[in-house]
Amino acid sequence: MITRVARGRAEVVREIRAAAPLLAGPATPTTARGPWLAAALHAAPVPVPRVRHRAVVVDAHQQGRPDGAALLSSAPVLHRGRRVTVHRLLGDGGPPGPPGVAPRRLPAADADAAALLADGVVDMVLGTRGPWQLELTGLPLGDPVLAAVGARLGTGAVFRTTRSRALVDGLDDVGPVRRSTDPGELERWLPAFLAHRPARSRLADVRTLIRVHAAAGVLEHAVVPAGDGARAGLLTLLDGAARRPWFGFGPGLHDAPGQPWVSLVADSRGR
Repeated sequence: MITRVARGRAEVVREIRAAAPLLAGPATPTTARGPWLAAALHAAPVPVPRVRHRAVVVDAHQQGRPDGAALLSSAPVLHRGRRVTVHRLLGDGGPPGPPGVAPRRLPAADADAAALLADGVVDMVLGTRGPWQLELTGLPLGDPVLAAVGARLGTGAVFRTTRSRALVDGLDDVGPVRRSTDPGELERWLPAFLAHRPARSRLADVRTLIRVHAAAGVLEHAVVPAGDGARAGLLTLLDGAARRPWFGFGPGLHDAPGQPWVSLVADSRGR
């Protein structure tokens, strides 16, 4: 197996598609699948700085199906008066997905692929010009690639565990609920949902994610009508048999303990 780095938006899109079989398991959340990642790749640009995209890929040969993939974005930021290149997993920093599950993945087919993928990620980061910071956040506990990256970076890597909170659908306790996966019907309620989008998320990004997943038939919208409007509403992403409440408004929604996830942060000062 070899490790290579794909650069640029078009190449990363190809790697997202090629990695689909690695991310096909029932435990993979919507936020780690192709449609969400492609939308994140084409997210509304920020004024500054420029974001660069990379895919670190492990495969037997370049045109084959990958055995491991790390989809990353990097951007220069000002930190304590100095310019630092921050490397993150693709989608991190964009609109949050359904709470309660680890949102990111570093897929690898086996232990050998995980080790090679970790090597590729570390080599890419260490090749950064100037100060850098690596933030691999929102991964499931026990992720083998994350553990291998931490081992290679040594004492400069810090692991953190976060207990998430899940959103619970209690709309049936509020009143008669209209539920549908019809994208056309969703458009009627779209302004209300966008007005209650997750904090610090851009309108254009959330609207794109909603429409992409509605068109694919994996987004349910639920509303409790009240007059000409809605008293409450909820968007739920459908991951196979799993229902993952995303965000909504009004009474009937509450949170509950979710799954823990782990993150790793390292920077060039520890090297």
